[in-house]
Amino acid sequence: MGKNEIEAVLMSGNEACVEGALLAGINFFAGYPITPSTEIAEGLAERLPRVGGKFIQMEDEIASMAAVAGASLTGAKAMTATSGPGFSLKQENIGFAAATEIPCVVVNVQRFGPSTGLPTSPSQADIMQARWGTHGDHPAIALMPASVQESLTLTITAFNLAEEFRTPVILLMDEIIGHMREGIVIPRKGEYVIKNRAKPTVSPKEYLPYGAEPDGVPPMANFGDGYRYHVTGLIHDETGFPRGRGSDGDYLVRRLVNKVMSRLDQILMVEEVEMEDARLALVACGPVARSAKRALILAREQGIKVGLVRPITIWPFPEEAIKAAAQKVDAIIVPELNLGQIALEVERNACGNATVHRLNRVDAELITPDEILAKIQEVK
Repeated sequence: MGKNEIEAVLMSGNEACVEGALLAGINFFAGYPITPSTEIAEGLAERLPRVGGKFIQMEDEIASMAAVAGASLTGAKAMTATSGPGFSLKQENIGFAAATEIPCVVVNVQRFGPSTGLPTSPSQADIMQARWGTHGDHPAIALMPASVQESLTLTITAFNLAEEFRTPVILLMDEIIGHMREGIVIPRKGEYVIKNRAKPTVSPKEYLPYGAEPDGVPPMANFGDGYRYHVTGLIHDETGFPRGRGSDGDYLVRRLVNKVMSRLDQILMVEEVEMEDARLALVACGPVARSAKRALILAREQGIKVGLVRPITIWPFPEEAIKAAAQKVDAIIVPELNLGQIALEVERNACGNATVHRLNRVDAELITPDEILAKIQEVK
């Protein structure tokens, strides 16, 4: 094979996530084995030491998330990976990272629940948890891949967003994408963008660790580089020290949320298929979107004008894309592997302009193209 030819490599989604993290520059991983995400930890345990990075298996998921936050404060590009029960345990420290503006990536390879559930079976039931799992108003960025290739590319994107916005970013995978194997292309250096956190341009004496720039994101000094500052989950001012005044809380929380919501054009990713003349729209994410694409083809062969809106960025939710679709079509079908978490957001943003129909499975099986086609025929 010539040096300019592209070589496809057979990988699982979890393996592709490992490749994406390495391309993004990860140099620290702390985690705890849990099905169906364990292959990510195993892959990084093998690969990280080869590139000078550190892998630590922690005693539990709470400690894993704390270690990731601490490593990031020293300048590391840090990630952890887990599944449902572990994601629940991480929530307090995800909230801490959001409040203290610590960039990191949290991979949740969703599995069937609640509780221990069916550990080796798929689900899409952590969507609301990815947004509201930790307490209080806080920023949230979550991405959902629908292919093994996207497991790689969106891992890179997750690191870039975490670094640029100084916030935890969640990669919301699932058992299907995590374990399926597809041929993918690993990009060469220079074929993808890598972003790093902004550094202070002032001396340690002048540095204000939470003195925000115009974009709302403060430059971040590394612990150990001579910039000594205080980090606390309490409401704090620009010096990092606690302040008990409500006005300080108002300023901080609004800034944390607005630094994300004011730059949606840099965060939101949506795929639209055949929406130009659609009279009925499918809204689907992750592996269900693959079934939806096939159902769309079958429906169009029958003369039914169906389109697809696939949110890739789940949070912030792509509200404008849904509003635009609802004004164009008569009906929207939302197939998902839960009892209606995405449908809630679709219904809210459709604003009554299109009827919203749900298609749900919670039996640990993927929704098939034939099931979606049958729903299309029923609704049309």
